[in-house]
Amino acid sequence: MIRKVRILIADDEVHIRKLLNAVCSSISGVEIVGEAADGEEVISKFSETQPDVVLLDINMPKVTGLDALKQIKEIDVDALVIMLTALNTVDVVKDCIRWGASNYILKNNSPEDIRDVVKKACFEVVVMEDE
Repeated sequence: MIRKVRILIADDEVHIRKLLNAVCSSISGVEIVGEAADGEEVISKFSETQPDVVLLDINMPKVTGLDALKQIKEIDVDALVIMLTALNTVDVVKDCIRWGASNYILKNNSPEDIRDVVKKACFEVVVMEDE
C-alpha cells in the first residue's frame, strides 16, 4: 500500500485555505494534515505534522511567508514548499526560489492549474521516496 502524500496549507485568508483544501482533497493519494492562518502557526504545525508538501502564502501575519520558509528549511532542508502569492513580481519569485521554495502558485490561477502544480509536487515526493 502506498502511503498518502501529506499536505499542510498555510494562508491567512479562510476562503483561500478552503479552496486549497478542496483542490488538494480532489487529488488521489493526498491527505491534508493541517491548516495555518499565520507564519508562527505554520512553523509550529510543520514541526508537529512533518508534512511532505507545504502550501505557504507569502503575505502572512506574525511571521512572513518568506521568513517561515527559511525556518521550515532550517528544520528540514528537504522540505517541499510551494509559495502562494497574489503578486507576480520577479523579485518575489526569485527570493522564494533562492530560499528553497520548489515552486509558486499565483492565487488567481484556476483551480485546475493549482491542482496541476500540487499533483506535480506529490509526484516528486513519491519519486524521492522510491530513490
